[in-house]
Formats: sequence, C-alpha cells, structure tokens
Amino acid sequence: MNDTQSPIRDEALIDALWPLVAERGWNGFGLQDLAGRAGITLEALRGRVPGKFALLCLHARLVDQAVLRDAGLNPNGTPRDLLFDALMRRIDLLQPHRAGILRLGREMRSNPALALALAPVLAGSMAWMLEAARLGACGPAGLLRTKGLVTVWLATLHAWERDDSMDLGPTMAALDRALDKADRAARLLRLGGAQPEEAAAAGGAAA
Repeated sequence: MNDTQSPIRDEALIDALWPLVAERGWNGFGLQDLAGRAGITLEALRGRVPGKFALLCLHARLVDQAVLRDAGLNPNGTPRDLLFDALMRRIDLLQPHRAGILRLGREMRSNPALALALAPVLAGSMAWMLEAARLGACGPAGLLRTKGLVTVWLATLHAWERDDSMDLGPTMAALDRALDKADRAARLLRLGGAQPEEAAAAGGAAA
C-alpha cells in the first residue's frame, strides 16, 4: 500500500463504502473500517473527505456527474423524456450498490437527523437533473420544480426498493406514473404563465 504513488479514486471509496453499509449499517462502522476496506491509511482518507457524511455527498456528486455526461444523448427529447431518462440513469448507477443503499434508506426512517441532513443534498441533485432536462432550477419556479422532482424521485426509489426484476420494469412504470401525476398537477395549477413543458415539471411540487 503506497498512498503517495497510488492515490485512491473517489469511485473506489464509494465501492468500499456501500458494502460496509450493507453489512453493518450506517452506524455500525467507522472511518478506520472504511480506510481498511479501501486499502488506504486513515490519514489518506482524511485527505479526501472531511468526515463520514461527506462520503454520501461525494456519491451524490459522482452520480450527478455521470447523469450529466449522458444528458446530451437525446437532444430532441422533451423535458419530460429527459427527466425520465435522467432519473432512470440514476437508478442504473445506484444498482451496483443496491444492498447498502436500501439498508441506509430503511435506517433513515428511524433516523430523522440523517434524513434531514441529506435533504439539501437530494434537492441539489434534483436541481441538476432539471438542468439536464433543460428546465430551470433557479428562482421561485425553479424551487417548485425541484421540490416536485424530489417527490417524483422518492416515489421512484420506493418502487425500486420492492423491484427484484432484471429489467426494472416496475420501477420504470412507477416513475412514469409519478411524472404523469406531476403533469396533471401542473396543468391544474397553471403556474405563473410557464410554458406547458416547464409547467409540467414545476407541477411535480404537488405530486
């Protein structure tokens, strides 16, 4: 092990993190355990992240960046199509870490402090997904869109938690229904003169 010559990649830290969460739960391991699993010293780990929670923020950022890299693959898609693609891409990226992520999700239901801490991280990620779909995430309307997309995403995660299929068909169907519900809510609310496609995303706030 030579931290100077072989610095660990961010992705390798994430690959070390989620099996530990799956095996021991979020509170069942420390940073020394993570450093050992990643094959680096505690000092080297401290050089990469300020603390344990930062690893969740790091993973969110890596997922955001991976989705944004693929955002231009469907240049003619509608905002709704692009949101669908972006959120399913997120699911694909979470799938390798499924066991750990699902355990963390179950633990968060009895750990409101952790859920509250993660809320702005999730909102930030959803704002980037809106930008990937060519929808603004700034200002009052952008805040509504972001809140709405958080609701859509949580419904999708709930379906993914129960989805053991190979093709993730039930998860895709749940996402489709959640986006449809957001569309209907937007038309009902007639948000601030927004264009139809923009209103459809903003209406997710009432989903």
